[in-house]
Amino acid sequence: MGGAAAREGVAMTDLTSVDRPLIPMPDDFTSVLCVVAHPDDLEYGAASAVARWTGEGKQVRYALVTSGEAGIDGMTPDECGPLREGEERAGAAQVGVADVEFMGHTDGVVEYGLALRHDIAAAIRRHRPELVVTINGGLLWGAGTELPRLNMADHRNVWLAVLDGARDAGNRWIFTDLLEEGLEPWTGVQWVAVSGSADARHAVDITGHLDRGVASLRAHAAYLAGLGDNTIDPDEFLRAMASTAGARAGVEHAVAFELIAI
Repeated sequence: MGGAAAREGVAMTDLTSVDRPLIPMPDDFTSVLCVVAHPDDLEYGAASAVARWTGEGKQVRYALVTSGEAGIDGMTPDECGPLREGEERAGAAQVGVADVEFMGHTDGVVEYGLALRHDIAAAIRRHRPELVVTINGGLLWGAGTELPRLNMADHRNVWLAVLDGARDAGNRWIFTDLLEEGLEPWTGVQWVAVSGSADARHAVDITGHLDRGVASLRAHAAYLAGLGDNTIDPDEFLRAMASTAGARAGVEHAVAFELIAI
């Protein structure tokens, strides 16, 4: 439920210090795995960077911890989950991603722990990325602003499990059952890139790719409609965020990332 920030009135452009210049993110990688809690989490910015990467021929895959089944108040989880999975696949297709998987953890009550680390490590061993992408897992959205908002527990728990899972994936003696499944250790993850972080210092230039990112968010039509009075306009929302990051990076449009070495 990346739209939580929109529902709560938090401007995504406030998530980083506007005074801090952004430097270009390294691009010497060919394989990316994006791991987030919910359908739509990636579409609030990161998907525009994905559009650039797939356009350059990089392989990008998505792994969603939940199906977002608790995300629409007027729809039961049994109805909502399949619908949101479909919207996520449609949104991913808009930015060139065909491989989307769902881990099946329960939306809204995702717990940090061995089960989550195991599933993330398994996905990393299976897909063997050099870059792993996730979203802000800090306590707050808008940290450092006048009125920050509480970040969702799912986001916080998944973020930490992604960091740990990226390291777990390379250790043969952690989750040894994965060896029995034929998933050999993978030590090739160089970085975890965190979108929406208050500590962002890097940027991906998405000039010319923003429209595909907007289309990716528009694919979540039922979810956006479910926001009610807090519905956003995807083009206006993403363009403002990309313009702010772009100004800090010295380009027209950009996505800001915190880059963590593994």
